[in-house]
Amino acid sequence: MPLEQPTQPTATPPGPRRILADFGGVYFANAVVAFIFAASGPVAIILAVGTRGGLAPSDLSSWIFGAFFANGLISIAFCWLYRQPLVFFWTIPGTVLVGPALVHLSYAEVIGAFIATGVLMLALGLSGWVRRAMETVPMPIVMGMVAGVFLRFGLDLVFAIRDDFWIAAPMVAAFLALGASRGLARFFPPLIGALAVGVVMIAVLGKFDAAPQAAALAHPNLYAPAFSWRAMVELVVPLAITVLVVQNGQGVTVLRSAGHAPPVNAVAAACGTGSIVTAFVGTVSTCLTGPVNAIISASGDKRRHYTAGIFVGLLALVFGLFAPLFTGLMLGTPKAFIAALAGLAMLRVLQTAFTVSFKDHFALGALVTFLVTVVDVPILNIGAPFWGLVFGYLASRLLEPGDFPAR
Repeated sequence: MPLEQPTQPTATPPGPRRILADFGGVYFANAVVAFIFAASGPVAIILAVGTRGGLAPSDLSSWIFGAFFANGLISIAFCWLYRQPLVFFWTIPGTVLVGPALVHLSYAEVIGAFIATGVLMLALGLSGWVRRAMETVPMPIVMGMVAGVFLRFGLDLVFAIRDDFWIAAPMVAAFLALGASRGLARFFPPLIGALAVGVVMIAVLGKFDAAPQAAALAHPNLYAPAFSWRAMVELVVPLAITVLVVQNGQGVTVLRSAGHAPPVNAVAAACGTGSIVTAFVGTVSTCLTGPVNAIISASGDKRRHYTAGIFVGLLALVFGLFAPLFTGLMLGTPKAFIAALAGLAMLRVLQTAFTVSFKDHFALGALVTFLVTVVDVPILNIGAPFWGLVFGYLASRLLEPGDFPAR
């Protein structure tokens, strides 16, 4: 099998003493900042998508448990085996993609699509065909779909300022103020600043509305999947693309730029395995995270970055175990807080999606993909993101043939 071998051929995975010796203040700080990022805006996106899709608090709590606990275990294992910062969480574009599907598909059908996506990614990882699969659909067309799906979060941010000014506007102001200073943003990320300001404003205005929560351990739901062709067609290919191309592609690029050599095939196989396991508790597909790995590999000795990844994994285990508590606290905040936090978390991603889509090649195909996705009209009970990819690809094939590489 073409899976990359862990560590060096003559090396063994580090023991506890070696890990503690490699750990240090800079890796602790990077890990904490990276984890707070993962546990703030991205969690808000889960809650926003799930609430809009009609999921109950217990469903959301189970989703968050799988997203953190199971993926935390995978992260610890890969960081330890490969001595690299290989942190896995869940696909944010995939989460957003699931939102419209929950309107016309049952949760069981969506979970069946999660499992099928996991099987597909596992097969691609074990076969070594990941790179070829990643190159099938041009990146601008994929990002056109991403831009169309993410657009609603940018709009919801504007609506949050309109509907609850004294919650959302100070959050945006804090985000802009911190983002304007590179030095300050390095030590206090803008998204975390927006989160802190939002919490303060909620407390000052007395808008927290949640019953007292006991710190009970998670009791994740176990779901029986349902396999339907409409769910398979609508979700499996777009989900696999968002994981392998968008998310894993970003994570691999970030790690390579920091001097690491991430095992692409093994990562894809891990994403497939994680997706299958977490699907049974209602969690969207596993991916190699870009932002978290970027933060923990931004400073320090690259040979010791893996310790920050292990620490992020440990924090994820704790967060997952107490998922009901954290879910209840987040759901007790005003809707504008969740919308603003999710919107701010998506700003740079949305910007990147537009830039990649319309910068150079395949621009017309990307535009067609974007428009079809934004209109969000299902065809044959299959959601618009899938058709956006289909029509965008066909438009580029017919009208932009010169953008495709010669075979």
